[in-house]
Amino acid sequence: MKLVGSSYAAMSLFLAAATMRRSAVAAFVPSLSSRGANAVQRSAGAAKAAPAFGGLSRAATDAILSRSMAATAAAEKAEEAEVEDLPTNENDDSLLRLRHSSAHVMAMAVQQVFPEAQVTIGPWIDNGFYYDFFFPETTDEETGEVVPSRKLTAQDLKKVKKSMDKIIGRNYPITREEVTREEAKRRIEEINEPFKMEILDSIKTEPITIYHIGDEWWDLCAGPHVEATGKLPKKGIQLQSVAGAYWRGDESREMLQRIYATAWRDAGQLKRYKKMVEEAKKRDHRMLGTKLNLFSIQEDAGGGLVFWHPKGSVVRSEIETFWKNSHTSNGYDVVYTPHIANLDLWKTSGHNDFYRDGMFKSMDVDNDEYQIKPMNCPFHCLMYKDELRSYRDLPIRWAELGTVYRYERSGTLHGLMRVRGFTQDDAHIFCLPDQLEDEIVSVLDLTESILSRFGFDKYDIMLSTRPDKSVGSDDIWDAATTALEGALKVKGWDYSIDEGGGAFYGPKIDLKIRDAIGRTWQCSTVQCDFNLPDRFEMEYVSAEGTRERPIMIHRAIFGSVERFFGILVENCAGDFPLWLAPAQMRLLPVTDGVREYCEEVSKKAARLGLRVEVDRGNERLGKQIRNAEQQRVPIMAVVGMKEMESGTLAVRSRKEGDLGSFEIDDLLGELSRCVEYAEEMTMMGKVEEKEEE
Repeated sequence: MKLVGSSYAAMSLFLAAATMRRSAVAAFVPSLSSRGANAVQRSAGAAKAAPAFGGLSRAATDAILSRSMAATAAAEKAEEAEVEDLPTNENDDSLLRLRHSSAHVMAMAVQQVFPEAQVTIGPWIDNGFYYDFFFPETTDEETGEVVPSRKLTAQDLKKVKKSMDKIIGRNYPITREEVTREEAKRRIEEINEPFKMEILDSIKTEPITIYHIGDEWWDLCAGPHVEATGKLPKKGIQLQSVAGAYWRGDESREMLQRIYATAWRDAGQLKRYKKMVEEAKKRDHRMLGTKLNLFSIQEDAGGGLVFWHPKGSVVRSEIETFWKNSHTSNGYDVVYTPHIANLDLWKTSGHNDFYRDGMFKSMDVDNDEYQIKPMNCPFHCLMYKDELRSYRDLPIRWAELGTVYRYERSGTLHGLMRVRGFTQDDAHIFCLPDQLEDEIVSVLDLTESILSRFGFDKYDIMLSTRPDKSVGSDDIWDAATTALEGALKVKGWDYSIDEGGGAFYGPKIDLKIRDAIGRTWQCSTVQCDFNLPDRFEMEYVSAEGTRERPIMIHRAIFGSVERFFGILVENCAGDFPLWLAPAQMRLLPVTDGVREYCEEVSKKAARLGLRVEVDRGNERLGKQIRNAEQQRVPIMAVVGMKEMESGTLAVRSRKEGDLGSFEIDDLLGELSRCVEYAEEMTMMGKVEEKEEE
């Protein structure tokens, strides 16, 4: 009979003891990964060499491993089948119509069930729709007593859904009508809907469009919709929750009740969405941030302000270092700018006029007003103006990890996704008109390179064109839009067009990434700007000697470091890849006699830039292993007297299983290589064998 070294024996002992705890067994079987089959083979090989333990024969130990590995492989296959992408509003116009029409049907149903309800707005959103309702106080006809406004309950939602199903079953036609403003006003007054009157006043174009559901119900609406209520899938719609919302987002106005709902083409898509929601709860970055000790929001300091703990700071530092190196190697200069500036700067940029609600109040400094910055771009414009530029100087590419501060209502704050202080991965490019397309291609190349490093390689892309209100000539808008479109074609990327969805200062490309469970997240953006160069009177001297305006490109890849970090945590469920992990390897000493050896290995690793820590507790090996698993440490090394005497480590990967025994220098060299190339460690070491005496 053949035996492995003492550490492999210890691992097998723990495997046997963990048979009643699936989570413990999972610590020693392959994680769900593309290399699962190889890991199964390696783990099985190690198991065959393991001795019997605790009365279990080698055959029994093998059976435990086989069952665990089979369950893991089955789970992996099932998970892959579930991660089929769900459609989105951007890539499926019919789904958008379905959701919009479902919102109208829900509003009609609410007013059928609760006639006192007044409707406000009901847009489609990423996974469905919502509708806001106002419930006024009423008077009891018999007693004359005032009845407080209704508070919707879960039981009320069931009544509304039942009414919706009846409306869908009756297959009412959904028709569009154009009316004059005066006629729309008359009809609204007739049904006493004051919020509709406010909506009508906010509509600046004519004619006014109305959508009808049969002859039963109507609302002001621009569309689009399905042809009839019968086109809506009863089993694909689910009413989810009720929340409070102020009319127009104004805390001084009426409190409304918002019904959220999700809508899909069929029951199968709804089921997949609900499964995705359940999986998302397990990946919630707020929960994992606390569990893994990455960051916190300290309410004593104020909402929406992030405190980065040591482990989270390690990951953030790695992200930022990679970002900086990627930019400097692609022709960018990294810059730093102040956190506040004189209010006059924000008046020049236009932010004080158009973005005042998103800015904190200004402060008095030596009888001047100063403003904490909500954006980085005006600072870069000032730097550009420091000297007169020649056409030979362009393009200029400046990148900054600039922390900005924006006012958000307390009710909108959400972990790292919506905060009041955050770091934008900002960059601005100042270029000539004939350089624009090449610069945008380069931006898209860099975006792809950086996002893929973090495992994001599926994108939904939108090209947004000139809105009704805009600055700049027709020629420059056409040239910029053509450049953006040309760059996307060079990349060979599929994209949708949002007609009129561009910023007032220029067209743009927005990129959403898809995560491991199929959700999309808005991250990267590339925007042309014709506004700030004019406002700051930015110039360059052309080849002909004339003064011309440069084209300015705003671009961000992460959007913000905080939000991207939250997305990354949820994408990998806190199981960071080796190169990003706060601790890349943990040494697990079997006895106190090997601790000094472990500390020497840790220091040697640190000199190579690796993050290797030693378990500080006095727990038994099984508990040390479970702790490392729970803290998502990618590599574990069990260290006994044999390892210390031979100068080796017995290595186990969270994702790959047992990797064998390594000489210290060989192991650290391989870890360094994996970190450099953002790979997981898969290299096999040596399994020492000896004949049983």
